[in-house]
Amino acid sequence: MTQTAVVAGVGPGLGESLARKFAAEGCRVALFARSGAYIDDLAADLPSPGEGLAVETDLSEVDQIRESFETVREAFGPVDVLVNHASAASWTGLMDTDVAEFERAWAVNGRGAFVCSQEAVGDMLDTGGGTVVFTGATSAVRSRGGAIGFTAAKFAARGMAMDIAQEFGPEGVHVAHVVVDGQIDTPGVRDRLPDREDETFLDPDEMAETYWHLVERDDVGTQPFEVHLTNGPQNSEFI
Repeated sequence: MTQTAVVAGVGPGLGESLARKFAAEGCRVALFARSGAYIDDLAADLPSPGEGLAVETDLSEVDQIRESFETVREAFGPVDVLVNHASAASWTGLMDTDVAEFERAWAVNGRGAFVCSQEAVGDMLDTGGGTVVFTGATSAVRSRGGAIGFTAAKFAARGMAMDIAQEFGPEGVHVAHVVVDGQIDTPGVRDRLPDREDETFLDPDEMAETYWHLVERDDVGTQPFEVHLTNGPQNSEFI
C-alpha cells in the first residue's frame, strides 16, 4: 500500500536523502521547510515511483504547521509516516544565551515536533497505525557544554518521543529516536572542516536507509526505540 510521508525540515543533506529514499520506495512525500524554492525543485526531482509535494512551512509557527498538514491531506490523504527532522541551534552557553535564542531552539526542536506529532498521530490512530521518527543528536543524550538551548531542546524532543512511544505503541504507532552522533556530509561541510578525516563524515544516503528500515518495521510487534548512528570517534565536538 502506498504510504504518505511527511519530512518536517528538509534541506541539503539528510533531509533530502530521506525524501529521495522514501520516494524511491513508493511513498508520496510531503516536504516541509521555509525554503520554498529549494523544496519546489526537490519535489519535482524525486525518483519514481514516489510523488513529491512541497509545502513551505515555518516549523516554529503552530498555525502554519496545522495548515500544512491539511494541505498534505487534501493532496495525498492521511499521514502514515512522519520524520521530525527540523532543527534550530543556539550554540552558546548559559550566560551568553538570551531568552529569544533559547526559545527559538525550543520552538522548532520541541514545540514544532510536538505539533507535527499531534497532527500525524491523529491520522495514524484513524487508519490503524504508522511511524514517527525523531532526528536527535549527541546532545539529546550527552551534553556537550556551552550549547544550552540546543541541548535542552534535543533532550526535550527525546523525552517526547519516548512518551509518545509508550502512549501509542499499543495502538500501532511506532516511534523511534535516531541519535545522529557525528558530522553529516552536507554540501560545503568538508570545506568548513578541512582537518576532519573523510571517514568520520556520516553519509546521508546510508543514514536514510536506516530510517527506511524503521518505517518498514511498522507492523512488527517488537520495535527498536533508539538507533545510534556514528562513524569514527565519539567526542564532544560532534553534535
